[in-house]
Parts: sequence; structure tokens; C-alpha cells
Amino acid sequence: MQQTTCLLGSIALAMAVLTSCESSRPPADSPGSGVNIMGNSIEKNGIRLIPFDDSPKFADARLQLKSPAPNATVPSGEVKFEYALSNFKLTDMTGGRHDEQLARSMKGQHIHNIVDNQPYTAHYETTFTKPLPDGPHVVLSFLSRSYHESLKQPGAYDLRVINVGPASAAAPPIDIKQPTLFYSRPKDEYIGDDAKRIMLDFYLANTTLDPDGNKVRATINGTEFMLDKWLPYQMEGLPTGENTIKLELVDADGKLLPGAYNSVTRTFVVTPQQ
Repeated sequence: MQQTTCLLGSIALAMAVLTSCESSRPPADSPGSGVNIMGNSIEKNGIRLIPFDDSPKFADARLQLKSPAPNATVPSGEVKFEYALSNFKLTDMTGGRHDEQLARSMKGQHIHNIVDNQPYTAHYETTFTKPLPDGPHVVLSFLSRSYHESLKQPGAYDLRVINVGPASAAAPPIDIKQPTLFYSRPKDEYIGDDAKRIMLDFYLANTTLDPDGNKVRATINGTEFMLDKWLPYQMEGLPTGENTIKLELVDADGKLLPGAYNSVTRTFVVTPQQ
């Protein structure tokens, strides 16, 4: 009887130790676990996409393009852009774990200025000029963390049409009131440590993403991923050399939504540390 009691006591003690060890581990979705807090990653053909939503928040940040005004006509050549900005400091380093993990601008936080869904230009002051050809243009501006992740809340972006040069009867490239996808990252070349984890980020206007609604179809080197959350995605497992990403804004049935920007293909280069 005494042996049985001792045996039961030993089993109980072992179970208590196991339970204590298990409870001391961070949950799989906790920030300290190293696992993305938004849930499961997506992996196909050796490429893994990890959504994340744990970047420093700037809920009160606001951006407004003061000039050119919506639908304004400005002289040919260099176009002057002037912004009003509040609750967000350009040139600050954002901080947080992604500021160390992902490629970042050493100049800090900035404005992404995208014209006609072409590759963005980054700006660290609220006033700058850039050359644009004559004609109507769609201008998207949004605030960016130092590692190029966009701020996605209302008020942190500006979308408008402007006309450069002589008044034109040409229609703008898109209807800016319709669901639209803009490409942001990745861009250019990723070298050494920056090549280990590469961020995929895009911008949406007039739409949301949902498992039962619109989605973004990301085709990476021929491998298709369906994204139903508007979040940045950390990409791992990309091969050395040139990589290709095609982004498409599609409906619940996987059909491409109309709009000149809703299908875009870009290339970038991965160069691991030698």
C-alpha cells in the first residue's frame, strides 16, 4: 500500500512539473514566442509567407497632400508636392523587432509617393519636387515606417488625380473611387542579412480583404498565394538572383477586378551574404 502511495505521488509530481514547464512557455501566438501574432504562415514550394501585425502603431498619424490640389493642372516639368503632417515624425527610426529584421532606410520614417502605380519614391521632408510627364496622373501618398511598412489606417494616406502640362481631355488612368491595388514592396535588391526576410507590402483603396470577399493573389516565382488579410507579409526561402512577384486584386471567385492597376508584376534581386 505504501509503495502504491509513493508511486501515485511520484506520478502526480511528474505531471505537476510537466504542467509547470508547459505553462511557462509563451503561447504560440504571443509576441515573445517568435511566431507571428496573426496566426499561421503560408508555405508552398519552399517559400514561406508570414503575416504580421505587431509593428509600432501610429493610430493618430495624419497625412494630407496640400498641393497640388485634387484635379489641379500644374505646369510641365518638375511638380512640387507639399504635405501637411501630424503625429508622425519623418526621419525617426520606428523601432520594434522588424526594424532590425527587415531592410530599412537609414534615414528613418518617410513618405511613399507613388505616381500611376510606378515604383515609389521615398521622401523625408514634407516638400519636394519630382518630374512628371504631361498628362493626367494618379498620385498615392502614404506614411511609411523606417522599414518601409505602410500605415494603413484612414487619414494616413492621400489619393488624388492631377494633370501636368496643358489641359488634357484624356481620362485618368483609373477611377480612384473604385477598388484599387497599389504595389509597394519589395523593391530593388536585398543583400546579406536583408535577404533573409523580405517584406511584401501593398496598398488598397476602396476595398477590404476577406476570406469570403476580395483577396490579393500573389504569385511569387510562379507559386500562387491567396491573401485575405491586408497586412504586410514577411517572405522567407526566396532563391538567389532575380525574383518575380505578380499581385492581382480578385473577387470572391478569383476573377480579376477591373482597373489598370489591379494586376502588376515586379522583379527584385536577392543576394545572400557571400
